[in-house]
Amino acid sequence: MGETGGIGVFVKRLFGKDGPGSRDVSEQPAAGGTLPGAGGGGTGADKGGAGGAKGAFARLKEGLARTRDGLVLKMESLFGRKAALDQEFFEELEAILLQADVGVKATERLLRGLEERVGATRGRGAADAKELMGYLKEEVLEMLGPEEPLRKAEAGTSVIMVVGVNGTGKTTTVGKLGYRFCNQGARVILGAADTFRAAAIDQLEIWGKRAGVDVIRHEEGGDPGAVAYDACQAAKARKAEYVILDTAGRLHTRVNLMEELKKIRRVVAREIPGAPHEVLLVLDATAGQNAIAQARTFKDAVEVTGIVLTKLDGTAKGGVVLAIREELGIPVKLVGIGEGADDLRDFNPTEFAEALFSV
Repeated sequence: MGETGGIGVFVKRLFGKDGPGSRDVSEQPAAGGTLPGAGGGGTGADKGGAGGAKGAFARLKEGLARTRDGLVLKMESLFGRKAALDQEFFEELEAILLQADVGVKATERLLRGLEERVGATRGRGAADAKELMGYLKEEVLEMLGPEEPLRKAEAGTSVIMVVGVNGTGKTTTVGKLGYRFCNQGARVILGAADTFRAAAIDQLEIWGKRAGVDVIRHEEGGDPGAVAYDACQAAKARKAEYVILDTAGRLHTRVNLMEELKKIRRVVAREIPGAPHEVLLVLDATAGQNAIAQARTFKDAVEVTGIVLTKLDGTAKGGVVLAIREELGIPVKLVGIGEGADDLRDFNPTEFAEALFSV
């Protein structure tokens, strides 16, 4: 991984040549694609009572298992093994964070915050392992900020543009969002504006039929802007609450792609007041730091308002959630933790931290 080459460099800058000194850790850590017939879309409203909330949390915890193994359990092992919080300790912690794709900037912030919190305990004795884990959890929550739900129009139709490179789960995300809103009783229009891939158009048609939502499509090779226009017109005629637009993701033709996305923005802004209300960038969590590079490309061109992080259940690189927030300043709004239609969940930072640190 490209960013691990500087392991220890930040620690030396932060603590100086001799490190932060020695502090005892007195306590050992604790041991530690199918559409369902019914169900919610993973929103807070769908969870219902305690049983529903517990089920949603259990799914999130299960989805984060590989990230937890590669990050939290390694940190617990370090905290139990190292008796002194010296420079070597912080260098090992830095390596663990970077290897989990937390990213350089977020790693530096976590290490600095941990050192400050540990320093504040000197007057009442050394921090123990449980305290250290608690400090890191607090830093993670502070970094992620509050939950930011999907934005919608105050009245009329809400337009959501979904962008991203091919292979990230973009078209599937559009289908799952349509399924979610339909289950909530909304009228939904899906727009197949990725006209360069016949497979994407067909896939969206399948989602539309299964979820019971309308799909606006043109022939392969058609004008994506025309699809967006027709989707908006259909939404107005049918009084739909949502238009969700799939878009192309041919990053190898970056300039043309970005101009195409800008055109779609202009079309929907002209047809529906305030549109697009969300521009969601779909990133594959298994890509780790490569996802950050993709995000920068789209952010500069299309004013991304939120991130959808897919395949979070299939990677040990879930630390990229922190890198996205710290390096890009874009909130993660949805996460994919499975293949089912109801496995696209609203991203709740508190639940994420609880599930990540729950061992």
